[in-house]
Amino acid sequence: VQLQASGGGLAQAGDSLRLACVVSGTTFSDYAMAWFRQAPGKEREFVAVISRKGSATNYLEAVKGRFTISRDNAKNTVFLQMNNLKPEDTAVYICAADPRGLTLPRPSVYDFWGQGTQVTVSS
Repeated sequence: VQLQASGGGLAQAGDSLRLACVVSGTTFSDYAMAWFRQAPGKEREFVAVISRKGSATNYLEAVKGRFTISRDNAKNTVFLQMNNLKPEDTAVYICAADPRGLTLPRPSVYDFWGQGTQVTVSS
């Protein structure tokens, strides 16, 4: 199972970015998919998760109303639309897959991880 994230970059406060994570080597629709982030010197932090069919989502409180997670099972891709970015959103964003389909914020339930994509937001 491979996860390839893309879409990160440099942004200014208030800008938008859209991250994508393509999954290969497995049946994508069997997995709940999540985004985590990790800033320098900090622990990995849950950002958002989406259920297998996309009917359920859950978000970190700090990103509610600004970020939207979605998925396209036909394209084996999960997205993270990030609007109204803030400097505190600066981190490496990492996608993760849970074969049990649990929409939980705990890193330990995710068996597969991508390499991450850097998002840097300046004020």
